[in-house]
Amino acid sequence: MEDMQNLSNLSGKTPEEIFRYLRTSPKGLSSQEASKRLKFFGPNRLLGEKKLAPFLVFLSKFRNPLLILLIVAAIVSGFLGSEINALIILIIVFGSTFIDFLNTYKSGRAAEALKERVNITASVWRNGEIKERRIQDIVPGDIFSLVAGDLVPADGVLFDGKDLFVNESILTGESLPKEKDIVSEENRIVYMGTSVVSGTGSVIAARTGSKARMGEIAGKLTKSPPPTEFEKNIKDFSLFIFKLAIFLVLVIIFLNIFFERKPPLEIFLFAVAIAVGLTPELLPMIITANLAKGALRMSEGGVIVKRLSAIHNFGSIDVFCTDKTGTLTEDKISLIKHVDGLGRDSSEVLFWGYLASINTTSVRGTLERAVEEVKNIPDIKNWEKVDEIPFDSERKRDSVVMRDGSKIALIAKGAPEEIFKISQFYGEEDSALNGDLLERIDDEYKSLSSDGFRVLGVAIKTVTKRGPVYSVADETGMTFLGFLAFLDPAKKTAKDTIQKMLAHNVDIKIITGDNRLVSEKIARDIGFEIKGVLDGPELQALDYPELRKKVETTNLFSRVVPEQKQIIIKALRENGHVVGYLGDGVNDALPLREADVGVSVNNAVDIAKDTADIILLHKGLSEIIEGVVEGRKTFANTFKYLMMALSSNFGNMFSMPIASLFVSFLPMTPSQILLNNFLYDGSQLAIPFDNVEESFLKRPKKFNLEFMKKFMFIFGPLSSCFDLLTFMVLLYGFDLIGSGFQTGWFLESIATQALVVGVIRNREGLLKTKPSKLLVAAVVGVVAFAWLLPYMSIGHLFDFIIAAPKVLISLASIVTLYLFAVQVAKKYFYRKYGYLIEAGKR
Repeated sequence: MEDMQNLSNLSGKTPEEIFRYLRTSPKGLSSQEASKRLKFFGPNRLLGEKKLAPFLVFLSKFRNPLLILLIVAAIVSGFLGSEINALIILIIVFGSTFIDFLNTYKSGRAAEALKERVNITASVWRNGEIKERRIQDIVPGDIFSLVAGDLVPADGVLFDGKDLFVNESILTGESLPKEKDIVSEENRIVYMGTSVVSGTGSVIAARTGSKARMGEIAGKLTKSPPPTEFEKNIKDFSLFIFKLAIFLVLVIIFLNIFFERKPPLEIFLFAVAIAVGLTPELLPMIITANLAKGALRMSEGGVIVKRLSAIHNFGSIDVFCTDKTGTLTEDKISLIKHVDGLGRDSSEVLFWGYLASINTTSVRGTLERAVEEVKNIPDIKNWEKVDEIPFDSERKRDSVVMRDGSKIALIAKGAPEEIFKISQFYGEEDSALNGDLLERIDDEYKSLSSDGFRVLGVAIKTVTKRGPVYSVADETGMTFLGFLAFLDPAKKTAKDTIQKMLAHNVDIKIITGDNRLVSEKIARDIGFEIKGVLDGPELQALDYPELRKKVETTNLFSRVVPEQKQIIIKALRENGHVVGYLGDGVNDALPLREADVGVSVNNAVDIAKDTADIILLHKGLSEIIEGVVEGRKTFANTFKYLMMALSSNFGNMFSMPIASLFVSFLPMTPSQILLNNFLYDGSQLAIPFDNVEESFLKRPKKFNLEFMKKFMFIFGPLSSCFDLLTFMVLLYGFDLIGSGFQTGWFLESIATQALVVGVIRNREGLLKTKPSKLLVAAVVGVVAFAWLLPYMSIGHLFDFIIAAPKVLISLASIVTLYLFAVQVAKKYFYRKYGYLIEAGKR
């Protein structure tokens, strides 16, 4: 069966011979045979990111070298006689790691389930009937059909087709589509991952998965998608913290060895425990959980996230580019008028326009569908299709060649200005199309456009050439007949949605293939403030530096081609903007790939859905802004965890090595430090569920390492000041040493670390936005448990003792003063440095 995937074995064979060789038929395989082949050949997917088994995912959590050091040190300590302490350390390390794994794994599974909702399918014959099936289920011997807009799901041999043009640029770099036919050996092969521009075809699948030509390339070039800006900054932040932790370990060991105050193994365990406490080891889990929760909430609003990391970029968007159809309009296009060049009703224009539309095999656009839905359908039964010249974005038109007996007609329809260029005559009298007549017809076109109509021009000519193939060269000397005028009314909710986007500091730029007049009319109808208009030809005339200036002051681009859409987005990004783009057509793949966040819709063509990061179940701007807000929420809650790690947590871990130099005992034992870290982490598991203040959501934010460093160097020392105050009170105020001192410091440490989230979670007042009930329960529960530990039997395992009431009152007072000081410092800090995390123009 392995030989089935060797295309060279099919060379020179007729379709019938290929059917026999692959043991299939034009009606496809049986379900039983397809299942058998799927097991043998495997899923039809390219080599991508390998999914580890759950156990291996759990083991991967121990890649942190500090954790490995701690485990080794604990084992050595156990062999040297400290079995209880070693066991406690190992239980805490493995327990916290398991919680991290469990949350990360569950979040990842939830995200994968969402992706399944936007599977790309293909039309496949099975059991004698054709149905949409997942591309990954296609096997050698399957028969699949292709139409315009489809992604080719596997390498195969075309055995039936008509006017099939395929874009193979992903393999060859050639931008022009290539025609496929059943005659030429080379031209009858279609390849996985290429996209159908126009025409239809039936194909026998031969090579799937990694055996396909695209699979071979992917196998050589397999790599993860480039990291987002947020991911790169998180990596830099993690590296910074890791270096700081290593530095702290070395300093503690060196100073204690130098002063010979404590046993080397004890101080080593102490130093590594502090480094583990300093390291935000839950950061990957918090990020994944935040993204997964955000993706789930977005899915409830009809927004499906294909790539989780795109959510942060989604929240950072400050410019969103879109066509107007379906986002600013109702996407309910109707053919309202069919008139001649001077505005008079014309059944002839409807006849030829209908005949051309019904026989077009390019992507079925909304205008073609509107023509086909007219009530009084013209009688075209005597006409048969001869050939087609497919649409392309340069010509902005398509043509079909039709025959009725001995009469052959070439019918062209498309952008009126392009139809004018190939027309030499007008009307039944074949009047010369120039001068005053052309001007009057152009005025009618502009009048229709100004009234909000989308307009197609229609032209015909009688063809004397009898050849089976026609080309663009035949689109000359035509007779212009008139216009088809369509209306797509402005969406009633568009005005409010635009205002909401502007309120969240997201600028909208309309990029459309329609002409300026109709675009301006729709913009006025929805209350869209036009700041500048640029047409495709005007755009083409600009050099790139000038273009970068123009895109800042222009928010309506008309009559643009796909390549220009990509250039506009590229210029905006190079100007420092985070750009989103919504597209659902074949020609939207390039701009979708260029944007920071590509957005498509569930009923889009396959190539658009495959390229996009985000899929909308319902096309509209209201879904976009809801997704943007959700992206900002995930950023905000991730941000809270980082700020907690850099404030009281950093301060506490920094204070202990200082204190260790002035007392003969450890300020906290390694097991107490790890317990503190374990409980602290537990209090943060509810952060992804927390509420976010409205003011934080109004502007896009960005991760700024400089901001983080400034935060740490202000709030870390502030925390250390209160830790040292605790040190003085316990040591000199109450004469506590050993277990008494350690218990007191543990209680103060866990309280400041956990409770500070209530202060720093808002930029403004403490209760400006109330915390979620889950977060309150987690934080209060952890602090209450920690303060009750000395009264429990388990507390003795950690050498805790019951503190006197006056000690507890003093500690509670210190914690309260600390939280008040953080509130005061927070206001100062955001006034001075808050701008560093404001995104938008970089």
